[in-house]
Amino acid sequence: MKESAKAKRLKRHHRRGKQQGKLNLVSLMDIFTILVFFLMVNSSSDVQVLNQDNAIKLPDSSAQQPPGDVLALTVTDNDILVNGRVVMKREALQAFSGQVEPALKEELDYQASRSRSPAPDTGRPITILADRELPYELLKKIMSTCVDAGYASISLAVNQKTEQGA
Repeated sequence: MKESAKAKRLKRHHRRGKQQGKLNLVSLMDIFTILVFFLMVNSSSDVQVLNQDNAIKLPDSSAQQPPGDVLALTVTDNDILVNGRVVMKREALQAFSGQVEPALKEELDYQASRSRSPAPDTGRPITILADRELPYELLKKIMSTCVDAGYASISLAVNQKTEQGA
């Protein structure tokens, strides 16, 4: 009788050994998803890429200080955009006779209200992306509106010249 119990145990052991193990891929996929998300969120680089329209030809600069992550105001051939959102037509701003354009100021005020950080003493920072051929009168209206809305720390987006030689 002992022999038959031992034979049954061996038979059960061999049967278990022939079954293939199953790999649970759901947990593995979850781990990789979290890893990819973590790497995307925490990836940092020294270069800030601004969404730039190909029609805009930025001026060149030899400045070494990188731009910060600030509000972007883009002036295209047809539109004025704040953070990629069309605020008004460029022709309307050109036709405006005053210095502080109300629709643009309203959008800048809205963007300032969305910001959680308090405005610094020098004013909120903003970067203007515009073609190097932009008329000064138009740039002056834009900058006056920015200052009136509390964005006194104005930067103009430029292409960084690469130093050659050495």
